[in-house]
Amino acid sequence: MLILGLESSCDETAAALVTGDRRVLAHRLLGQEAAHRPYGGVVPEIAARAHVEALGPLVTAALDEAGVTLSEVDAVAATAGPGLIGGVMVGLVMGKALAHAAGKPLVAVNHLEGHALSPRLADPTLEFPYLLLLVSGGHCQLLLVEGVGRYRRLATTIDDAAGEAFDKTAKLLGLGFPGGPAVERAALEGDPYSVPLPRPLLRSGEPHFSFAGLKAAVARAVGSATPEDLAASFQQAVVDCLVDRTRLALSRAPQATALVVAGGVAANAAVRGALEALASQHDLRFVAPPLWLCTDNAAMIAWAGAERFAAGLTDPLDTMARPRWPLDPEAEAVRGAGVKA
Repeated sequence: MLILGLESSCDETAAALVTGDRRVLAHRLLGQEAAHRPYGGVVPEIAARAHVEALGPLVTAALDEAGVTLSEVDAVAATAGPGLIGGVMVGLVMGKALAHAAGKPLVAVNHLEGHALSPRLADPTLEFPYLLLLVSGGHCQLLLVEGVGRYRRLATTIDDAAGEAFDKTAKLLGLGFPGGPAVERAALEGDPYSVPLPRPLLRSGEPHFSFAGLKAAVARAVGSATPEDLAASFQQAVVDCLVDRTRLALSRAPQATALVVAGGVAANAAVRGALEALASQHDLRFVAPPLWLCTDNAAMIAWAGAERFAAGLTDPLDTMARPRWPLDPEAEAVRGAGVKA
């Protein structure tokens, strides 16, 4: 099985070719950091225009790198949401066009499912069900991954995601863009316990996350400590919240075979280390994708497409792009979370 994957949900444009036995034959990615850096964050219109210019040449380059033609692909998988709707539309329309032109099936992939299944691309021994902490710029959720297309949400953020808090903190501290890596670098030079910052919902018994109050506390603390100490203290507060909520979720998911982390914030070494220690305390395997698979990429979309295609799940060419698309549509509404739930 050979799947062409396309990703364009935020500010990375990517194309990849992945086989059903987990070989990544090609992966081409083009970031937009320079275009968005002057604004301190991703500008949707700029991102969408960049995807239009980049995606076609990236597909051609990926096919050339793998040494295959479009006719040899078994299916085309494209991110259909959630994400910045302009970018999502670019990738999905390209996927539809390629699928139609080659007479191949289309697999419309939920970007979050791409993250959720990406650890299985890197680790063939990872079996369902596993507890997943999905932590990124737009989402912070705990999910029991029961199988392909089967996700039970145990917790979500009631306001902001952890990655969003990292980006805001970087902007407040003048650390640059992208914010997550910038905060992590600065934190290496700071004292994680030098600035007293809140840990929202810590030990509250409520399963969900909240980071808005932590962001506000950082804003109030700017100028009272060095950027390095504030970055380190902020990062430690996030780690403490993630570990506390994940510990509670583990107690409610005894069937989990492993503790898994995925998403952009999963690239953070402090987050990984703390979660690995938590898994050890519960005698569970800890699984995290390699760093390049944590951030947005097309290999995870191709792999999710491969898993869905193998299960007989394909989509019509009139499938719509979706700015919001929960993995567990049956989950109960959460106070304050609105569409982010």
